[in-house]
Amino acid sequence: MFRRVLTVVAAALVLTSCAGSPDPSASQSATPAPTPSESATPTPSPSPTIPATDTLDGIKVTGERLQAPKVEFDKPLRIDQTRFEVLEPGSGPKVAEDGWVTVHYYGVNARTGDVFDQSFERGAPTTFQLTGVIPGFQKGLTGQQAGSRVLIAVPGEDGYDSSYQIAPEYAPEGYELFDTLLFVVDIIDVSLTEPSGAAVTPPAGLPTVSAGTGKPTVTIPSTAAPSAMVAQTLIEGTGRKVEADDIITARYVGYSWKTGELIDDGFDTPTSLALAKLIPGWVKGLEGKPVGSRVLLVLPPADGFPEGANNPPLEKGDTIVYVVDLLFSQAAA
Repeated sequence: MFRRVLTVVAAALVLTSCAGSPDPSASQSATPAPTPSESATPTPSPSPTIPATDTLDGIKVTGERLQAPKVEFDKPLRIDQTRFEVLEPGSGPKVAEDGWVTVHYYGVNARTGDVFDQSFERGAPTTFQLTGVIPGFQKGLTGQQAGSRVLIAVPGEDGYDSSYQIAPEYAPEGYELFDTLLFVVDIIDVSLTEPSGAAVTPPAGLPTVSAGTGKPTVTIPSTAAPSAMVAQTLIEGTGRKVEADDIITARYVGYSWKTGELIDDGFDTPTSLALAKLIPGWVKGLEGKPVGSRVLLVLPPADGFPEGANNPPLEKGDTIVYVVDLLFSQAAA
């Protein structure tokens, strides 16, 4: 429902010309070209016919959070810009501008009063990244806290006008140019920007990881690498527990036990990954860990890269050490 048109339809300009040089003896056309005053008047751009309002005061939302709401207002309604109101405040982490969210939503066309889409009747919330939705939805959710119910009014310019002008089928059913859309959104879960929870003191003999929640540095001990893998929680999160078939959003660093050097850096830009498709040590070490955790993974070749690897650059027989921050987890579609 919240798809954003990512491709641009470009018109092709076809140029035609006659072969050969122009004939100086050719007569001019009997019909002179029109003067500027005689030229056809350009077709005016469409403009909205419904006056815009700058307030949400006339919109009444009733019903319990996590249940389909009732939305009442005098229609037709058009909002002047994206506006939102927190109907029930939550106390969880805030939604990042490029973050992931799991929500229930209820969408109403403010011109007609018709419900055009909702997740409640499907019986399951939906999960998406805010970089993949219409601008008004992103603006209305950014900075909101998990546990909140939010009313968002989205004007056509922040909604589906651009998509509609490319192809009407890209917009919701019944949508017309300049339509305002009203969304009631229950925020259930959000991705984190860093690990969050209680620090855990690891046992002696493991690689040392710098404290704090920023980019970790790892110091490898001078002892031989362990023969069995280790999955040691360093920060105990409190979020959803990762399941084997989940898609996780994580940031991480990886070090070679042999050289002590950083060889795999995925920290600055969190990545969404299907856990089941990763190396065995990540699958075994992260399943069951709650979101918000920072986990130290010490992976012998059998659980990491048995034949070594080019990316990350790891020699055959070397043990790789990862520090993984679990920022979000969702069930695979």
